Amino acid sequence: MYIKNVEIKNFRLLKNVTLTLQKESTVIVGRNNSGKTSLTEIFRRFFSGKNPAFTLADFSLASLDRFGEALQAKIDGNQEPAIRSLIPSIDLYITIDYSDNKDDYGALSEFIIDLDENTTEAKIKFSYELKKEGKLDSLFYDLTSNDKTELYKALKQNIPNLFTICITAIDPSDPNNFTSIEFSKLSHCIGIDFINAQRGLDDVTQSEKDVLGKVLSNIFKSATAHTAPPEMQLKSKELEDVVHALQETIDTDFKEKVDALLPSLEHFGYPGLSDPNLSTETSLDVKTILESNTKIRYQQENGITFPETYNGLGSRNLIYILFKLFEFFRNFQSNPIEIQNHMIFIEEPEAHLHPQMQEVFIRKLYEITEQFSKTMNNGKKWPVQFIVSTHSTHIANEAQFESIRYFFTKADPKLETYIKDLNAEFIADDKKEDREFIHKYLTLTKCDLYFADKAMLIEGPTERILMPSFIKHIDEKLKEKKLSSQYISIVEIGGAYAHHFYKFLDFLELKTLIITDLDSTEKVLSENGKVVYTSCRVSKGTHCSNAGIKNWFKDTEDNIELKKIREKKCKEKIDGYRRIAYQIPEEGKKVCGRSFEDAFIISNSKLFDIEVPNDDLLEERSFDKASDFKKKKTDFALQFALTDNPWNTPYYIEEGLTWLAKNSSTNTESKEEAKNE
Repeated sequence: MYIKNVEIKNFRLLKNVTLTLQKESTVIVGRNNSGKTSLTEIFRRFFSGKNPAFTLADFSLASLDRFGEALQAKIDGNQEPAIRSLIPSIDLYITIDYSDNKDDYGALSEFIIDLDENTTEAKIKFSYELKKEGKLDSLFYDLTSNDKTELYKALKQNIPNLFTICITAIDPSDPNNFTSIEFSKLSHCIGIDFINAQRGLDDVTQSEKDVLGKVLSNIFKSATAHTAPPEMQLKSKELEDVVHALQETIDTDFKEKVDALLPSLEHFGYPGLSDPNLSTETSLDVKTILESNTKIRYQQENGITFPETYNGLGSRNLIYILFKLFEFFRNFQSNPIEIQNHMIFIEEPEAHLHPQMQEVFIRKLYEITEQFSKTMNNGKKWPVQFIVSTHSTHIANEAQFESIRYFFTKADPKLETYIKDLNAEFIADDKKEDREFIHKYLTLTKCDLYFADKAMLIEGPTERILMPSFIKHIDEKLKEKKLSSQYISIVEIGGAYAHHFYKFLDFLELKTLIITDLDSTEKVLSENGKVVYTSCRVSKGTHCSNAGIKNWFKDTEDNIELKKIREKKCKEKIDGYRRIAYQIPEEGKKVCGRSFEDAFIISNSKLFDIEVPNDDLLEERSFDKASDFKKKKTDFALQFALTDNPWNTPYYIEEGLTWLAKNSSTNTESKEEAKNE
């Protein structure tokens, strides 16, 4: 049994989202403030076991207007059912796949209310909604006009008192067939635990912070339960026996010495204080000893031990996560009713871990749980599902491609989160080649497209080295929307492979500039009579060999006609969130470069001592000079990035960067707006 998907409505940025989950691990990626923490938080609230502490601020921005609509309906004299239907609720739907447990439902049987034997799904709804029995008048008490300031002021005070949680089981095939469920029954079916982003590992003040020791005490508590496995109970019993032996000593010798320290009350000489006499009682509790006095130490040579704070934060973080997983596993074992699904949220596991350890973590996560089951649960599987949220490119790119869920926000018209499922998007056969290429590339390069505001795909190291200077030059011309203040992911991919990213970039809805080379070729006959395409100056070219350009314009020829490419207008170079930029004539000139190097030389002809009035001669000389730099492109880039300034940015790059800078974020514009730019 596993949670197949979740739906969330009206919670913070999660206005209306559906998230599909993998059986083992699902990795949540996205920029800051894209709703990743909200996903964890709504589960924390609904599974807290008490009335969730929601407030008005937890309702999505779009749903707040519905409170005003409900108030207006009340003022207009509508009936209560009609008014209630307008009041928003915070909802969480969980769909459970029990196809692996269809012969043994266990505690899940309470949630299976359909009569179809072929159905192997159960659906549970959590709702934070207005209470029944006359609470509507109390919600809008003393409000006679639809003034938002007064309305929201009243709602802030009234919602925590008048809203409550309701849990219902829903027939997956008939939403009108449902029944209420008690929370206790839910806790017997699904377990939820959290490893938070803020773990207190770096909170080291004057007193030592023994985070790991406190986790150890929790593990002991689960071992004392009568439902714990026998070996756990045995270990806890042995600990208690040791403490009881100490208690006997305390009750005799220790008590006698402590009592001797107490003064006799008769020394005060006041009537009534002499009887009874004072006595002491000292009790040892094994749980208190573990929680307050047991510390984790790192063993060194010669019997020397160091406190846990002496180890690096990365090591402590990894050990902490391992301890928490072990604690959750022991709690699962000690549960009197065996739960059939255990969901564990892990926020930002990369904290303090170096890149290689981050990659190892995500690969080994599920192996750890399997090892627990194998060695400590007689091989019986621990039914755990992980949801890992991260900002780490190393974790995101090392994870299985199909496990990635991409969170991003749009302002259309109010800010909200959207979720993209890579598994659903790239499962089709026609995207297999792109999927395999992208996953290999992301794994090898650790590029940060998942977390960027915008992106650039460039040809090679020359453009990469000079790009900060190009951006600086463009920013000097822009009054606002400066590129240097935006998080831009620069991917070095080359013209031959850029097209593999097109569908992926569309999927991410990430505003992207593809900077590539015109790669002009001339169609000629070889000595043996075969047609070949040789590189040449643009003015002599007949075709273009760039695969990225060919795929952009959806041309089926191996070499697209150069004339067609050069005639393309700016609008034709924009496709959704993407724009392609390749060499075009510099302003005031007709001559055009074939590659970045000769375009740069043409743009800075005076710098290269080839300033001539004849465009043909300028093209020829720049082409020849660029050929000289072909084997030392990095030196060429460093020369102008570090020393030779000022110089001009090639016009095709300037034009592309200006387009990229227009909007502060891809996700604040619609696809149609991007197309119309």
